[in-house]
Amino acid sequence: MSLREAQQLAASRSGQLLAQDAATRAAREMAVSAGQLPDPVLKLGIDNLPVTGPDRLSLGRDFMTMRRIGLMQELPREKKRLLKTERFERDAERAQAQRQLALAGLQQGTALAWLERYYAHAMRALLQQQLEETRLQEQGADIAFREGRGAQADVFAARAAQIELDDRLSQIDRQARNASLMLARWIGADANRSLSGEPMWKTMRDNSHPDAMLSAGELRQHPKLTLSATLVEAAETEARLAQANTKSDWTVEAAYQQRGPAFSNMVSIGISIPLQWDPKNRQNRETAAKLAAVDEARANDADNLQAYEAEVRSLINDWQTGKERIARYTAQMIPVARQRSAAALTAYRVGKGDLASVLAARRDELTARIQALGLELETARLWAQLNYLKPDNSIGPSAFAVTSESSKGQP
Repeated sequence: MSLREAQQLAASRSGQLLAQDAATRAAREMAVSAGQLPDPVLKLGIDNLPVTGPDRLSLGRDFMTMRRIGLMQELPREKKRLLKTERFERDAERAQAQRQLALAGLQQGTALAWLERYYAHAMRALLQQQLEETRLQEQGADIAFREGRGAQADVFAARAAQIELDDRLSQIDRQARNASLMLARWIGADANRSLSGEPMWKTMRDNSHPDAMLSAGELRQHPKLTLSATLVEAAETEARLAQANTKSDWTVEAAYQQRGPAFSNMVSIGISIPLQWDPKNRQNRETAAKLAAVDEARANDADNLQAYEAEVRSLINDWQTGKERIARYTAQMIPVARQRSAAALTAYRVGKGDLASVLAARRDELTARIQALGLELETARLWAQLNYLKPDNSIGPSAFAVTSESSKGQP
């Protein structure tokens, strides 16, 4: 199972992505609804019905008694309806930004677990190889001691080295099991499959130069900052809607009134206009509150940009330093440790050294190689954090797209 396949499996079984798709769909359906006129109101009634006297409860004898049927229609201003639609569109954009953030987190988490397991198995293979060599050395030391050609201390040294390797192997097995458990959190039972491929920790997904990754335009494409920007746009829309509410909407009404057969029927037409009698303490206060919310959102967005840029700079610095250290281990540290180990073994074979020195040299070589793998894992973690700050949208289910039916009737 390659890293890409693991991420594909994680995306296909993610409930969080489905939830954000549903939230997007809900917001866009509401955007269409918000742009329509309110439903008209059917009004039925009886006016001026006598309740005393000889005409009590009569619908036709008193000239003022009328049976009424009418319609009332509220007429919100077109600008308000458009702003209400825009408000729900902002909700949809926020849901999509949250989806991208969730997808990036999913891909990053899967990559980290995959890398942990990959390097745990690499370290285990290295330790297993060294353990086999140490067992052979122990057998050889035991035979030499029994034949009087070696010291008993060499036997004990080999056994101690074997016990130490067994202990380190147990630690690596624990790390591998934990990595499998974390991978199972993302992909389920497939976490037990063997891994294939190698981590591409030396370069970013799009081969971006580190300086290019820090440009304002590049940073703004990251889901964290996209989400922050959508919150600013939502606050601005709310402020414009509050300003539009400073102008009253009209309501029109028409009614047909039927009286008794001896009297004429009538028609009534009316217009209702709310009176904003205290705008200083109501509408103006609401508008001021929404404008203050815009200032808050913008300040938070600017702070988020600064904090995020510092975080990315730190990750890039650590990643580049890790690559430099790995190159140093590969080109210098491990070759020197290997040469020392070979020299100790040669000296032992010609009788100028003891087995303890050989084991110590081999242990130091193994430690250097384990440290190199550990450093490579650390650098690979940084690579995963950087590489999936933005999601790879070619992996996993496609983002939600509004169907033509759900867009019908949108103003």
